[in-house]
Amino acid sequence: MPKKALAPRALYQEVAELLRQSIFNQELDPGSWIDELKIAKDYGISRTPLREALKVLAAEGLVTMKVRRGAYVTEVSETDLRDVYHLLSLLESDAAGAVAQTASPDELQQLQDLHDALEVAGKPGKEKHDKFFALNEEFHNCLLTMANNRWRSQMVADLRKVMKLNRHNSLFKSGRIAQSLKEHQGIMQALLTRDVKNTVKRMREHFANGLTAAS
Repeated sequence: MPKKALAPRALYQEVAELLRQSIFNQELDPGSWIDELKIAKDYGISRTPLREALKVLAAEGLVTMKVRRGAYVTEVSETDLRDVYHLLSLLESDAAGAVAQTASPDELQQLQDLHDALEVAGKPGKEKHDKFFALNEEFHNCLLTMANNRWRSQMVADLRKVMKLNRHNSLFKSGRIAQSLKEHQGIMQALLTRDVKNTVKRMREHFANGLTAAS
């Protein structure tokens, strides 16, 4: 059977990623109207791939389509935030429990290395919120990968996109980075001792505290 050449990434997918990052970086604020004509002109594209991109973002929950009014960046309500954190808590605590039970020594060391880097990024007086947030996300993603359930990982990825609409404002609150580090220390200790029950408990507490800080 002859090899088939892979199609390049569709233009609308490229546009969707550009818009996605603009939303996450708050260049497009929650609740703001998306000016299709201006964006199409800025990107040098027609409105067709732009509209396809907006459909993708609407399916992800990042954009809200309003009849006869166009597309708006989704505003996350307190109810939305609670619901997202609740589901993430269930899914990620389950993943963490699986890792505590099945991870290899090398995998646990990989998590320890990420945790060590997280502590460096969160040192008082040297806080770099973007770096801390990126490492925190990497730690959680690493846990999900090790838990090896692609359906759970996909669900978490979709939920985290919605959570990012709230940016990482919770980390800017006084004392939250230090508290988050303590929570990670507890999670890491439970993982290293392969205490499944405590790992699940610690992860759920981490999300509960994160919701309190984000609300």
